Amino acid sequence: MDRTPSLTGSEDCTDSSSNCSVPDTPANWSPNVVGEHYSIPMDEIALQPVMRADLPLGGAREGRISHRRVRRQIRNVCCIGAGYVGGPTAAMIALHNPHIRVTVVDRDEKRIRAWNSRHLPIHEPGLSDVVRAARDGLRPGVDGTGHFDASIEETTTRAPNLFFSTACAETIAEADVVMISVNTPTKRQGQGAGRATDMTAFEGATRDVATHSRRGCIIVEKSTVPCKTGQLIKNITQQHRPELDFPILSNPEFLSEGTAIKDLMRPDRVIIGCESTPSGIAAAEALADLYASWVPQERIVTNNIWSAELCKLTANAMLAQRISSINSISAICERTGADVGEIAKSIGLDRRIGPQFLKAGLGFGGSCFRKDIASLTYLAESLGLPEVAAYWEQVLTMNNYQRDRFALNVIAKLNNSLRGKKITILGYAFKKDTGDARESPALDVIRMLLEEGPKSIAIFDPLCSEADIRYELSALPAADAQDVVKVCADPYEACEDSSAVLVLTDWDMFKMQPRSAPVKAQPVDSPVIASFSPSTPADLLHLPQRSKEKPPTIVKDTVAVGTLPEEIIARLQPQADCETGCEECSLVRKSTSSKQRQEAIDWSRVATLVRQPKMLFDGRNVLDAAGMDALGFRLETLGRASTV
Repeated sequence: MDRTPSLTGSEDCTDSSSNCSVPDTPANWSPNVVGEHYSIPMDEIALQPVMRADLPLGGAREGRISHRRVRRQIRNVCCIGAGYVGGPTAAMIALHNPHIRVTVVDRDEKRIRAWNSRHLPIHEPGLSDVVRAARDGLRPGVDGTGHFDASIEETTTRAPNLFFSTACAETIAEADVVMISVNTPTKRQGQGAGRATDMTAFEGATRDVATHSRRGCIIVEKSTVPCKTGQLIKNITQQHRPELDFPILSNPEFLSEGTAIKDLMRPDRVIIGCESTPSGIAAAEALADLYASWVPQERIVTNNIWSAELCKLTANAMLAQRISSINSISAICERTGADVGEIAKSIGLDRRIGPQFLKAGLGFGGSCFRKDIASLTYLAESLGLPEVAAYWEQVLTMNNYQRDRFALNVIAKLNNSLRGKKITILGYAFKKDTGDARESPALDVIRMLLEEGPKSIAIFDPLCSEADIRYELSALPAADAQDVVKVCADPYEACEDSSAVLVLTDWDMFKMQPRSAPVKAQPVDSPVIASFSPSTPADLLHLPQRSKEKPPTIVKDTVAVGTLPEEIIARLQPQADCETGCEECSLVRKSTSSKQRQEAIDWSRVATLVRQPKMLFDGRNVLDAAGMDALGFRLETLGRASTV
């Protein structure tokens, strides 16, 4: 901790406030201080002078005062930003800390209404149950017949402690901790366009915090931001409240869409970056205590603030690098007859390498990897490191190359002409188990196909909404893109009379099932992850704060991560009915009216619908080559020599 940087030259630990007072105590009494017993800001509690009992009353005047740092007590958390990071993160913190009030604020009224309804604005396996348990509270116990009985286990009835609101200023003013979790996209114009991070929303949120927060409030960077953003926060807070010095922490998220609840329940690590000042260290300890209610202590790592900011960009860059590396090998495999799947399995057995992120395909998509690598290259260039920037830029170049050559192969195998032909796209989301349509590899493939003038392009995805897909398509230069593209609610409708079927997302429902054991694909809203969090059911039910001395009990492999224990599920409050004419309800009824949206695709049926020669292009390597060959498909995959 002594190497942790400070955002200021010095820190005044004795700054007073007219809004607080210190309780009268004898000068020679050294109490066991607990933050909640004091009506003063928490940063002052952490640094209150404590008189040693063995000193005379005059000891203080002689300068013989020792400072005992007392762990800060957090009672109110505000998260700014109700998106893919803010919503799930706040829900998990609230779930495991029932004694703390957690409020997510956002100026988007529609989004907040969604979080307060049965129709959450984002799709994540297991998220709904976590939100309901914390947002709505839990009912009392059940009797032996399974019926609810209010007289049973009254002490374990849990009150709501997760809230969603548009009252930003009021919520910030009441918070002990404010997490900034707003969008930080890539700049689209001006200096650094296409690479630098657009900090507009982050700066606005920081100004709101500086304007409305109370003294001692801990400011936490949760958004993915460039290195040295902590100094930006410090500058803004000093401009608005120069008399105050807010503790600033960096707490980057490492969530993966589709497994966010698993990632939150059983994180590989929790990184907390702080200043080297007493209040910075105390703030880091306070935030660590929130996570320690379910995360083992050894997985909570404290860094200096600059390291914490940079480690998020580095982690994403290195994961993306692995994807581009195996994709580069896939191109060699196609020319030599080697099999990229066999190569990935072989090198993945090397403990130094491991098997993760070694699956060849269309490359990475989503809102993070490309953006974060672009930010890293811009940072390197701004620091006068052009060779470093060029190295990471090549990761993006390879990613784009993989998509381009996939689309070019489709065009080539269709005799270099798409005129009068229908093309089917199965899967638009950039990965399975998410409805996020942003930065999908499918968009680049569709862009290149549209340039060839196809008759139509039919898209089916079990989770992406038509509105989201069409919003992404609006960025394409083709003027007729919206007219040519049709979004289908049924995969067989999408495949009918198609000249080529392209699998662009690794949804489980697209995988070919063995003929001897036909099974349903995993429902799109069901958790598909392995092992529950360290908290026991009792931990989630009881309101009292757990002892800091007692480590959390780890429940291993009892239920799937992303799911809650059965005794918790049984106590979820019934969901309120929506208003008459709810648009989301009508969309749900429409999307679930066809069982095909949840069932594994019957490829034998697809084979009867498509045109000869039944061209099938697997952009995610999820299809069984032998099975498809038996059905008469001419299968093209990435990383294997063409058989067509």
